[in-house]
Amino acid sequence: MVRAVRAQSPEADEALPAVHVDIALNVNGEDRCLTVDTRLSLLDLLRDHLGLTGAKAGCERGHCGCCTVLVDGRRVYGCLTLAVACDNARVMTVEALGGADLHPLQEAFVARDAFQCGFCTAGQLCSAIGMLDEVARGWPSSVTGRTPPVPVLTGPEIRERMSGNLCRCGAYQNIVAAITDVAP
Repeated sequence: MVRAVRAQSPEADEALPAVHVDIALNVNGEDRCLTVDTRLSLLDLLRDHLGLTGAKAGCERGHCGCCTVLVDGRRVYGCLTLAVACDNARVMTVEALGGADLHPLQEAFVARDAFQCGFCTAGQLCSAIGMLDEVARGWPSSVTGRTPPVPVLTGPEIRERMSGNLCRCGAYQNIVAAITDVAP
């Protein structure tokens, strides 16, 4: 038997006590042990609790991709991923790319002027790194289908694989060119 449950108002949600749990994760190569509210998003954990502000809060609905980070090598929207779901995971943000030298993909983004305002760039970079790994593993897309065994990164293929990341400035042509420059 299915029972109807009455939706609670936002005020009622605020009255509910927070539930906190301990999680352990590796963020950009550093082990972290944290106590977090079970409702906390990975994006809020990274930005508000760890000071990693590269991933941006764009739409906070999983539409724009500005908050894209890698969890165990896979692309995720930080705004839709609960921090508790990342317990014992490896999280990589755009900050892991920076160092004494730029990552080759960052260099290509600069050389190709693959950004304008820069708001989406961190998400674009993380998504591109994840996408290139998917291609290296031979994962198909709707453009390649099941053949060839190793996808060839054509312009349409890159656009399809990067379609979860939006750029309000419209730098798509240059983003595709930058990714093409570093693709195997």
